[in-house]
Amino acid sequence: MQYSRPLGRVVVGAGTLLATVLAVRQYQSRRVRQRVDALHRPAATGRDATVTLADVEDLPTPVRRYLQSAIPEGHPLVDTARIEQTGQLRTGDASSAWYPFSATHHVTTAPPGFLWDATVRFAPLVTVSVRDSFRDGEGSAAVSLWGVVPLDGTGTSPELVEAELQRYLAEAVWYPTALLGREGVQWEPVDDRTAEATIECGGVSASLSFSFDGDEVTRVDGERYRRVEDGFERTPWTGHWDEYERRAGLRIPLSGAVVWGLPEGELRAWEGRVTDVEYAR
Repeated sequence: MQYSRPLGRVVVGAGTLLATVLAVRQYQSRRVRQRVDALHRPAATGRDATVTLADVEDLPTPVRRYLQSAIPEGHPLVDTARIEQTGQLRTGDASSAWYPFSATHHVTTAPPGFLWDATVRFAPLVTVSVRDSFRDGEGSAAVSLWGVVPLDGTGTSPELVEAELQRYLAEAVWYPTALLGREGVQWEPVDDRTAEATIECGGVSASLSFSFDGDEVTRVDGERYRRVEDGFERTPWTGHWDEYERRAGLRIPLSGAVVWGLPEGELRAWEGRVTDVEYAR
């Protein structure tokens, strides 16, 4: 019986740790539900609208070819989307370590908005929550330990709003009806494989160059604000898209990567894969 007292302390400690973990998870879930509800509250849902040939006939040729492949005629407009992802990211320079993440990407299209809710595993029992969002014409970015202890955060600013709206536009390949003119995107031809897309929301405009290979978007490019110490700096930014497959009727890329063009060279900062997607109208 000489081990009963230490064993008892271990059991009590384990029980306390388990209770703490469960409480943290419940708190995280509740906060995420509140944010998703706030995102969905102003969103148009149940719109009685479907995609027709008239939606694409006046678009630049590579855009028309892509959208006709991605969206079957008669498909309803996407009102909301939930996209599950896994992948890896890094927060430092090109020599820094990669860390695995899992994320749920919540999207609304009318008006444009999203909440990217990611959990990044830095070490056993050490996770960091990363949340990017664009809602009601405002952007935000927050990082917290276990989703509870704030580590970093950026309130809305003109630079962050534009950067987050650019992200919404770049990732619209996952909810491609949002790239139609009737959803507020204006297209300008560049050449037979490139076109520039522009979207406005809440008085803010964001543009990106889309590159096409046949009926697929392979990359998007633009100057995007990047967080630098206590401010922002316009930096070349590229999103790569690959492995197109049809999901819930829409043809979307299942893998992607993000690259920053820094003065010292390219920084591949994010690699992700779609594991599940759900659309609603």
